[in-house]
Amino acid sequence: MSSIDTSLPEEITSVTEDEDDRLSKDVIFELLKNRRRREVLTYLLEAEDTVTLGELAEQIAAWENDTDVNALSSDQRKRVYVALYQTHLPKMDDAGIIEYDQDRGLISLSDNADLLMMYLDTDTHQTDRWDRWYALLSVVGVAAVTAAYLEVPPVSLVPTIAVAAAVVVAFLGLSIAHVFVNHRLQQTVNGKLSRIE
Repeated sequence: MSSIDTSLPEEITSVTEDEDDRLSKDVIFELLKNRRRREVLTYLLEAEDTVTLGELAEQIAAWENDTDVNALSSDQRKRVYVALYQTHLPKMDDAGIIEYDQDRGLISLSDNADLLMMYLDTDTHQTDRWDRWYALLSVVGVAAVTAAYLEVPPVSLVPTIAVAAAVVVAFLGLSIAHVFVNHRLQQTVNGKLSRIE
């Protein structure tokens, strides 16, 4: 019978001794270097709620075997279940990334999970798509100025210079919104980074 090393690296055990919300980069990368732990985070992020060990193990086994949950064999389920139960979930719980009730088999993300999420490439994270807003405003602005220049009704009622000024003001407003959103995003990232040693 093979023994599974369930001991924690010194970096992780030192985190659990501190009552701080801080994690070192070594701990973060230690946790993220394993694909199953990344899949645990991805699944919990998508679930946005407490999940059972059984459903988590089934989904990860399905991802690993590139199949549907209903098509899994009992061996495929068991292999992932045991590894999660004995190794991965306890390590993640000890590092303060998840809340793991081993007796009840319940898992949820903890407050420190956001420190790891920014290193994951997940489809659920909102992407910065300001380029689309600028492109849309450019197309609308060119169309409006062209319509005013060609005196197309009802735009012909407004002087071309006024239409051009409105387009410039719209770009100014969009730029201010972009700066404001980026500033808030940077504050959020800086807040997370300040919790990393």
